[in-house]
Amino acid sequence: MHLVPAERADHRTIDGHRVCDAIAAIGEPGEVRAWADRFALLAEPGRLALLLALHQAGPIAVSDLAVATGMKDTAVSQALRLLRAAGVVEGARDGRVVRYRVVDDATAALLTHCATGEHRRAEA
Repeated sequence: MHLVPAERADHRTIDGHRVCDAIAAIGEPGEVRAWADRFALLAEPGRLALLLALHQAGPIAVSDLAVATGMKDTAVSQALRLLRAAGVVEGARDGRVVRYRVVDDATAALLTHCATGEHRRAEA
């Protein structure tokens, strides 16, 4: 049980090697927090819809995203502001139009998984 922190070393375990495997799988607290934050961004249906649209359609303007998702322009802008601050999307100005795209690779991989329906096949 070489991975068990000192403050938990005196706790009773059933399978010590599994405890070490579990600790290794959890990884660093900072990484766990980063993934939790990423999942929190995806947990709101409007943001998830925006991200799926951005991921599949490529760079797209706010007004086009509003039409695609059925959201108001202001709601799209607010969600994109949050996603941009989190480093998940970025916008590129083309004259007066700003087109957004997904730039976070880990989020893009999750979106690919959602879009392909792999999770549905795994449950069947």
